[in-house]
Amino acid sequence: MTKKWIIDTAHSEIFFKVRHMVISTVTGTFNDFHAEAIVEGNSFETAEFNAAIEVNSISTKVEARDQHLKSEEFFYTEKFPQIFFESKEGIRNGELTGTIEIRGVKQPIHLNADISEIIVDNYGNKKVGIELSGVINRKTFGLNWNSLTEAGGVVVSDEVKVIANLQLTEEK
Repeated sequence: MTKKWIIDTAHSEIFFKVRHMVISTVTGTFNDFHAEAIVEGNSFETAEFNAAIEVNSISTKVEARDQHLKSEEFFYTEKFPQIFFESKEGIRNGELTGTIEIRGVKQPIHLNADISEIIVDNYGNKKVGIELSGVINRKTFGLNWNSLTEAGGVVVSDEVKVIANLQLTEEK
């Protein structure tokens, strides 16, 4: 029997980490996102996943940087307000393969996937936890802005770590 699993946004997070000035890491979060999985039985090995992230919800805890990330030099949220992810592959051998779309550019992505066992909470709801992680090259998606430090290093690394800690609830 096919079931829909909906993300519990109160117990989920999507964030990224990127090297800054070669010496430190900046972490950013997306606070508004939606996701679901279509699952046959209780096996996520054949599940289909869909997610949308509202880019305007980005937060790095520095308002000026957040505004720069929303600008045309990075995400260009006025024209591309969402990031999309979809997969029809399911979670197999600790990996989820899908397609990510940023700034209208679609690219395949391979994510490490750690899935919990399915549990039933105190209210009779089936729940599962999934942690996804991977790396994208931001320039592949047209996020091209950069500058050089005095020592010749880049201000922002091209490689960006993406992490999603998700809790899903089976729809009744």
